[in-house]
Amino acid sequence: MSEPKERVLPSGARWPFVLLASCFLWWAIANNLTDPLVKVFQQTFVMSTFMASLIQFAFYGGYFCLALPGAMIARKFTYKTGVLLGLGAYALGCFLLYPAKMAEEFSLFCLAYFVLAGGLSILETNANPYVLALGSEKTATRRLNFAQSFNPIGAVIGIMLCRSLVMARLPKDGQGNLSIGPEQISDSLHTVVFPYLVIAIILGVVWLLILLAKMPYAAEHDKHLHFFSTTGRLLRNRNYVFSVFAQFCYVGTQITVWTYTNYYIPEQLGVTQEVALVYHTMALVLFGCMRWVFTGLMTFFRGSTLLVAAALLGFLSILCVVFVGGMPGVIALVCVSGFMSLMFPTIFGLGCSDLGEDTKLAASGQIMAIVGGAIITPIQGFLVDQWGVSLSYLLPGLCFVIIALYGLSSRSREATFHAGTTGVQLDAG
Repeated sequence: MSEPKERVLPSGARWPFVLLASCFLWWAIANNLTDPLVKVFQQTFVMSTFMASLIQFAFYGGYFCLALPGAMIARKFTYKTGVLLGLGAYALGCFLLYPAKMAEEFSLFCLAYFVLAGGLSILETNANPYVLALGSEKTATRRLNFAQSFNPIGAVIGIMLCRSLVMARLPKDGQGNLSIGPEQISDSLHTVVFPYLVIAIILGVVWLLILLAKMPYAAEHDKHLHFFSTTGRLLRNRNYVFSVFAQFCYVGTQITVWTYTNYYIPEQLGVTQEVALVYHTMALVLFGCMRWVFTGLMTFFRGSTLLVAAALLGFLSILCVVFVGGMPGVIALVCVSGFMSLMFPTIFGLGCSDLGEDTKLAASGQIMAIVGGAIITPIQGFLVDQWGVSLSYLLPGLCFVIIALYGLSSRSREATFHAGTTGVQLDAG
């Protein structure tokens, strides 16, 4: 007689899961509201593509710097505490954009985005492993993919907010391209900041709902991080180390693909930024739909197998972007988002599986890998300045190759793990 299938989401964890899944939506809004603004800051402060991309450096640098403190909070207190602190810092960063707007200082915008992203880092460091811990480890990767399926919904909301509340209201020339003169800087920056202030207010409501909810937590009696011994074990775990590097490459690829979409499409099709955002929105919708598709496919295929397939298809699409161009190149660039949708939660789940109490610090390493967005995006910005937009996409193409290699390396390990793992014990709290 066959064993009953493990439930992806135990009945007692449904409301906590809904609250946590909403966090995935909210941090996606911030990420995707910010990506197209590199072009806006470049116009507003009159700087090179590389300099404007320092907004992304500050944003994803905040992710890197606050991930480890996020893990310490989870170890010392609870995942719930970390989620609340992360949401609070996220809201604070949104509010700090207002004084940056008043001062009209690019450096203050970078600081505000650093604080905002630091909150997101703490939030992700706690929310991702929290979702993994809401049930059996056998279904952990599927459960995280399910939660991450709400992330693309936030991504679409973020890009639509950017399109309707920001880009549509900024001054343009006769051809519909951004044209921000010195006398228009104040009004333009107000347009940029307003959506973040609205988001900050909504985050306050979400914060209260989580505070008042009774959330499960992974039972753990040792509140010390044991940083050096845990780090030593993780560094000796080849699968984990490779997963962090693959995550670094993936996040850098995602951010740089979406950031320079707003450069590539106008160049290839001769359209305005607003029209380019329509294609960007289509890419994010595809990203969201494909995440649900991939989550369903995990019922039949291992996550590592799907990761290899998605990475190879992403690489082939990038070749079309670089060497074909025109409408086929734009379609291929949109398709890249569909193939990327699987990658973050799958790499996270494969890298953090079967780590026991080391999972909290391991999760911070995965979130610190988000610094790939801070490093790879400016590098591609430099390549845009030097080689042009099309050839610059060879960089994310290389990243897809590395991700495919990680998927191949984790296949045999995943098969062994699924054969003998047991569930995670949860206590109500």
